[in-house]
Amino acid sequence: MHFFDGHNDLLYRMWQCDNDPPHAGAMARGYASADGHLDLTRASAAGFTGGLFALFIPNSAAGEELSGGQPPSYEAASIICTDMFALVDEMVARFGDNIAKCLTVSDILAAHDARKIAMVLHIEGAEMISADCHEIEMLYQRGIRSLGPLWSRPNRFGEGVPLQFPGFPDQGSGLSDAGKRLVRTCNQYGIMLDLSHLNEKGFWDVAKLTDKPLVATHSNVHRLCPSPRNLTDRQLDAIAETGGLVGLCFATSYLRKDGEKNPDTSLALLVQHCDALIETLGEGGVALGSDFDGACIPDAIGDCTGMPALESALRQAGYDDALLHRLFSQNWLDMLSRQIG
Repeated sequence: MHFFDGHNDLLYRMWQCDNDPPHAGAMARGYASADGHLDLTRASAAGFTGGLFALFIPNSAAGEELSGGQPPSYEAASIICTDMFALVDEMVARFGDNIAKCLTVSDILAAHDARKIAMVLHIEGAEMISADCHEIEMLYQRGIRSLGPLWSRPNRFGEGVPLQFPGFPDQGSGLSDAGKRLVRTCNQYGIMLDLSHLNEKGFWDVAKLTDKPLVATHSNVHRLCPSPRNLTDRQLDAIAETGGLVGLCFATSYLRKDGEKNPDTSLALLVQHCDALIETLGEGGVALGSDFDGACIPDAIGDCTGMPALESALRQAGYDDALLHRLFSQNWLDMLSRQIG
């Protein structure tokens, strides 16, 4: 079954390859690769029709520290963001018959008709944006249509949830004045706000300010896995009230009760989280948010070509063709039409 995915870190992996000479050929810039979860060859074979491609900004310019901590400087984040835009431009230039940068849902549908992978650009960690948010216009012109103000660290806009286990998302203070300005500016431009990685007080601030449905692109259910990255029942209720959406995340540390990064993780846990999300959000409020190339995922999936295993597990749990179509693609398209047009 074809699928549209709410979060992958392919661009970050490519950026790492460029900045780590021993592995510079690993990604092969869109060719087949033995590394990671996603590349052009495997994506085409897997029925991957597109998704949100994250411009993830790591804690240091070297990209070595991924366990929370202090954010990169504005200057470092701006350089990394520019580098990743260059990777996008190169991918589209070299593989234009296979991939398309999409700015609207009409663009996504046109890419699907042309059998191209639809790339919607997303920022994960907004440290390249200053307090007055004037960079938003440039980022929008460059193709950004989704933005997570925070990764799991503080910045000028608020606080992200720390990567610790177990824990609750209610840690730290809410959005700063700059963070509230960022919410309003994204609403003005039609940039979707991603609540994954944002702490709970920040979540409620966004809920009060935004005029759009609430979305968490790659998160799971806190009562099933007590990671601060997961959503509490109260947060899920709030998302449901706005007709929002949650992308089911494949990261084992957000699936397992012990929070371990353990690839020997049963797909039954993904089904349990999906069931719980649908129970609160309804069949239209759940989609995929794999975190391919950004997390430890179950060996039963392995990479993007393993999606039939998830489909099979969901079918065995009673999911029919219509519901699987919604989960695997249509719900994201419906949400993006409400967010970016």
